[in-house]
Amino acid sequence: MLFTTEEVAQGLAARMKQLRLARDWKRDTLAERAGISASTVKRFEATGQIALDNLLKLALALGCLEQFESVFAPPPARTLAELEQRGQGPVRQRGRR
Repeated sequence: MLFTTEEVAQGLAARMKQLRLARDWKRDTLAERAGISASTVKRFEATGQIALDNLLKLALALGCLEQFESVFAPPPARTLAELEQRGQGPVRQRGRR
């Protein structure tokens, strides 16, 4: 399945709103617990737009922060040789042109 960035953002916002409502929290309650403004929560729910640090604060307040740990994790190794190769050599600091 292919999604646009807007679709993914809207999906995140919708799921966050569902969690908020499942806890029977007002936007103000979530905003206070996350340490952000209620207008930021409202904008996120309406548009899916939010700064990363504010998204992480919302995730922490809702008990979902650990789910972000796997966002850019490398895919699982398919072979033993691939797994061994990952453990060898220095980690690249820059990409090639």
